[in-house]
Amino acid sequence: MNDAPLLTMRGIVKRFPGVLALGGVELEVRAGEVHCLLGQNGAGKSTLIKVLSASYQPDEGEILWEGEPVTLSTPQASMALGISTIYQELDLVPDLSVAENIFLGHELSTAGFSQRAETIRRTRDLLARLGHSEISPTRSVGRLSPAAQQIVSMARALSQDTRLLILDEPSAVLDQGEVDNLFRVIRDLTAEGVAVVYISHRLEEIRQIGDRITVLKDGSTVATGLAVDQTPTSELIKLMTGRSIEYVFPPRGDAPPPTGDPILEVIGLDLPGVFSGVDLSVRAGEIVGLAGLVGAGRSEILETLYGARRPSAGTVRVAGRELRRGSVPAAVKAGVGLAPEERKSQGLLLDQAIFANITVSTLGRFSRFGLLDSRAERKRSTEVAESLDVRPAGVDRLVRLLSGGNQQKVVLARWLLRECRVLLLDEPTRGVDVGARAEIYALVRSLADSGVAVVVVSSEVEEVLGLADRVLVVREGRVVHEGPAGEIDESRVLDLVMEGKVA
Repeated sequence: MNDAPLLTMRGIVKRFPGVLALGGVELEVRAGEVHCLLGQNGAGKSTLIKVLSASYQPDEGEILWEGEPVTLSTPQASMALGISTIYQELDLVPDLSVAENIFLGHELSTAGFSQRAETIRRTRDLLARLGHSEISPTRSVGRLSPAAQQIVSMARALSQDTRLLILDEPSAVLDQGEVDNLFRVIRDLTAEGVAVVYISHRLEEIRQIGDRITVLKDGSTVATGLAVDQTPTSELIKLMTGRSIEYVFPPRGDAPPPTGDPILEVIGLDLPGVFSGVDLSVRAGEIVGLAGLVGAGRSEILETLYGARRPSAGTVRVAGRELRRGSVPAAVKAGVGLAPEERKSQGLLLDQAIFANITVSTLGRFSRFGLLDSRAERKRSTEVAESLDVRPAGVDRLVRLLSGGNQQKVVLARWLLRECRVLLLDEPTRGVDVGARAEIYALVRSLADSGVAVVVVSSEVEEVLGLADRVLVVREGRVVHEGPAGEIDESRVLDLVMEGKVA
């Protein structure tokens, strides 16, 4: 690693109407290092990388590249220096092929004619470099899994002469094997002198891959250049939140395990090619976790329970009443709520106000003679939003403008207002900082304590074990283990999902 900085950002200020997004940020990145950028949602990380990729222009401050001042006036100017950014929300074109996405904007051509064969060859080479030769260059990106789409985005970045690679929550859609492969690629890149800015809420990843750390809080740098191996996790959390968080998962308390008839009962559920023979029961006040690798069928199980997928066989009952297969209205009417994995594309109306997102499943309560009582709608949504501490306050703000943690709270507020009996949570803390995670965990536990039956899917085994009362391990569409969370550890779960031996 070269000690001379490749990139230096000094006193970066960015204002939006009524908001100071960046209040004088300092950042220095060296060639060949992994520089981790930490901070809670809303701390300014996304704004900073958009300044660096020239999506935004700073109002004050300077940017130096190899010690020389530069003006990044356009995204093309940023890319010309060798700066590539992979955002958490991938900017791929779903109807184009993998190869077309990778070389979009810098197509291979001769005398105006596209070099299709060469494009496909180079695409195969890039995918092989990333350890994913199984992805077809001619396949439409929209038909790929989120994890595969992440690989395509990385291949696109590597298709150019990248000297600084910015990764925003790159592991959010990856299982542990994919994360290990990602880290291999990053180490190969840094060995070649490429600098990497790595943004993640998973502090354990920082320990594995990072060299130095910069922490942002409220739009300002509160610490920079911290050595990963010399900075305790407790110090990082305190820098990010301004307070100490003694524990993340709320205590289960001394209450005995829930008894009585299940609120949610699933028998022999089949979805051809995805999962089969799934049996599941959840009692009032119980949290059941589904652990497994990405692609094991966990998310599809939740979507089927919610009625978004139609199973070929099996029965789903809520409070003893059988649900009609493949019917979301029937599931919602029975009291089932879903917080989906992709909350921005599947769970939120991004260009609608907070109150509209909260009341979208309960509009009938605010309708009189076909007319919507907007005052009552805002009043009730305000009460629910305030009870969950959705920030900033005010329900007329567009949901798009909220941080990831607060967007997730809005989704939960919707089902809290609906007073659902069964709550299905798919990756509830993806893209959520450590402080907001603790709040969401506490909320989920309080909902269970109030009698809601909760099912949680998470790619983080620690999250499943820490939050759930009972755990089901899913491998390749089949449940290979079921038992109390306190009777299985992380290593045993990983053994099961890798080997698939029934326990």
